[in-house]
Amino acid sequence: EFLLARQGLQEAEIALNNARAKIAALGGNPSLQGGNRYELRAPFAGVLVEKHLTQGEPVDGTANVFTLSDLSSVWATFNVPAQLLGQVRVGSKVKVLAQALDSEVEGTVSYIGDLLGEQTRAATARVTLSNPESTWRPGLFVSVQVAEATRKEVLTVADGAVQNVDGEDVVFVRVADGFVVQPVKLGISDGQRVEVLEGLRAGSQVAASGSFILKSELGKGSAEHGH
Repeated sequence: EFLLARQGLQEAEIALNNARAKIAALGGNPSLQGGNRYELRAPFAGVLVEKHLTQGEPVDGTANVFTLSDLSSVWATFNVPAQLLGQVRVGSKVKVLAQALDSEVEGTVSYIGDLLGEQTRAATARVTLSNPESTWRPGLFVSVQVAEATRKEVLTVADGAVQNVDGEDVVFVRVADGFVVQPVKLGISDGQRVEVLEGLRAGSQVAASGSFILKSELGKGSAEHGH
């Protein structure tokens, strides 16, 4: 029994030495019980939104281990078409609506970018919203309505009704024998409907969900005419 006990002790010591060697290889201190422990202090109060490490991964003092966000206030961003930049300014009153939350709040435009998007031909604007209850979360889809006291009637069409043909925004207006292409000048879009400033009469019927098919047929017709 003595020999068996001594053999067991030797095996345990070998296992302990192996464990210490593994800890040292990972940059740890094998003399500390429970491994190395570090206290991390956030520079501000916030919400932990992302973790950048896994259990057992070695880290040093420069490692980026967590991402914190202060969600006491958030930004809502939206696009302002070039032709409306003279009407939408920093300080303009807006309503921000979140369909998923069935909620809306009022705010003011706090920033308008200087550059226009190559595809959107619009500047990015930003509204700062107070968020004490953390109701408004990053990534939430919202619609933004800009208050315009001088404009009483606004003509809008579904976003899907507008197509771009040869660099020009157009809609397809229903006529007696089908549809015709009608160039339009667009205003503000909330992601679902877009304002039409010029080129379309109130009451005109336009193709909505099938406008892309009409655009494709228009392209085929142009190609066949070219041959």
